[in-house]
Amino acid sequence: MVVTALLTVLPGLLLAASSNGGPPILLGPDGIAVTDKFYFVHKPLTGDGSITVRVTSMTGLITYPPPDNDKIVPGVVPWAKAGIIIKDGTRQGSPYAAMMVTGSHGVRMQHNFIHDISGRPGGVSAESPRWLRLTRSENTITGYESMDGKQWNKVGTARLAGLPATVRVGLFVTSPGDVSVSEAKIRFTNATAVFDRFELQGESSGGSWSQDDIGIGTGHPAHHYGGVKDSGGAFTVTGSGDIAPRGVEGNWIIERSLIGVLTGLIAVIVVAVRFVTVEYRREITSHRQDRVMAAKAIVIGTITFAAGLVAAIVAVPLSKQILLSNGISVLPVTLLTELRVMFGTAALLAIVAVLATALAALIRRSVAAMAASLTVVVLPYILANIVPFSASKWLLRLTPAAGFAIQQSIPEYPQVISLYTPQLGYYPLAPWAGFAVLCGYTALALGLAAFMLQRRKQVQKAD
Repeated sequence: MVVTALLTVLPGLLLAASSNGGPPILLGPDGIAVTDKFYFVHKPLTGDGSITVRVTSMTGLITYPPPDNDKIVPGVVPWAKAGIIIKDGTRQGSPYAAMMVTGSHGVRMQHNFIHDISGRPGGVSAESPRWLRLTRSENTITGYESMDGKQWNKVGTARLAGLPATVRVGLFVTSPGDVSVSEAKIRFTNATAVFDRFELQGESSGGSWSQDDIGIGTGHPAHHYGGVKDSGGAFTVTGSGDIAPRGVEGNWIIERSLIGVLTGLIAVIVVAVRFVTVEYRREITSHRQDRVMAAKAIVIGTITFAAGLVAAIVAVPLSKQILLSNGISVLPVTLLTELRVMFGTAALLAIVAVLATALAALIRRSVAAMAASLTVVVLPYILANIVPFSASKWLLRLTPAAGFAIQQSIPEYPQVISLYTPQLGYYPLAPWAGFAVLCGYTALALGLAAFMLQRRKQVQKAD
């Protein structure tokens, strides 16, 4: 078990020490990592008020990366966004609430990056425009939509704590990269929307609208730049980027400190199997083999959990310190999530030890039991990281390797386009659901082992 703990800790520490850096991490109002890039046409608004606008068109362009970067095709990606927003200034990561039309997900109200409320489905065109409205009452922002500008439907309400008296209110457009899972490519995109029928109520300084390409600095490629054209009271706004939680790509996540769990699992399986099969080799089997197996399962599970917990508690904080000393940020998570990852890793090791114990009691031969344990737990996990994505999802749903989901720290956000693959730390099942699959297989193996031991005992009595 000491070797198991070392095998679990050392690979993560070595990986952290050899890391060279990563993109800077922007934190949102809830302390999570976010992306905040969009084109913003805005005015100040002091106190309570509202903004109303009509969206009559939404188009876009998709630019392919090298070697196909000369290929630009028209199209709007599913989560392209265009609408109105009330935001705590123009600082990236500041609180906001927005009403928007999207490429393929209808009207939405979103606020503070992670909150998403659906409105009516459908797209937008000159024949079928969408009216959007946001009202502010102190810290409460309410979103409405309409098909004709007369009959309004409430979509949702957001409460933005600490919203200042003067906010920025106006139009925005953004368009995230279009992800191809099969090709593992991100295509650059932008979106263009046409707005008219403006109505701004409340205390505003008036004058002309200000323009900002939020989050787009110098050095970005030309397809990332946005702009605005004013023609007879209608604004045509182009933007790219996203206003959303940040995904894992290119960032360090806390479970990466525990990549040694796979080697630790192999050591656990070896110890658990030998712990059971030693009595068969020495022919010192008890008449109550089912009770002996249960006792050994409890012992090996408890000791493995303790060793795994020590390893996780050492690996995660120490890796963080190494990364911070190298100027590398770690995607932040809540304390409960970090504890779930550490305790869940220990529980994963412990349950696999119990599963190996049950298989050893069934098979009764060390090499065969080790091979069986590795085949049902370790092999599916390895294959899930190399086979096509469609196959890997089923491997991590239907095999005991689903238990690795307990280590996932960054959730999959449905309103974010990303590569949600096991290689990046995403699993098809929720953390506790995946762990439950592993526990189910373990309970089944224990029950079958107990049944077979009882049956062997009856056969021995009959003989």
